[in-house]
Amino acid sequence: MMFKAFLKNYLPRHRNRVNQGLHLIGVPLTFVATPWTFLAGAAPWWPCVCFVGGYLLQFAGHAVEGNDAGEVVFFKKKLGMGYTEYGPGIGSSSNAEVNDDTSSG
Repeated sequence: MMFKAFLKNYLPRHRNRVNQGLHLIGVPLTFVATPWTFLAGAAPWWPCVCFVGGYLLQFAGHAVEGNDAGEVVFFKKKLGMGYTEYGPGIGSSSNAEVNDDTSSG
């Protein structure tokens, strides 16, 4: 059930092929290579490069998609700021009954 909710939110936020490709590289770089380089005893800067590089690829993907990254949406919601949860042409909320998109455009 939790995985279904995750996919319901994730899939519409990652429709652009460039975004998908950048996530295909960025997610493993962030969440697999970072701990692997740390545990393998690599130079201390390698885990940092993997983590920051992986996240930058994911953020770049969302810029191409035309929406904010999930972490950005989370913090903007908490701060009461406008955000773009989904790219152009997609419904504004993962829950059709609630309009969570507070972007101005």
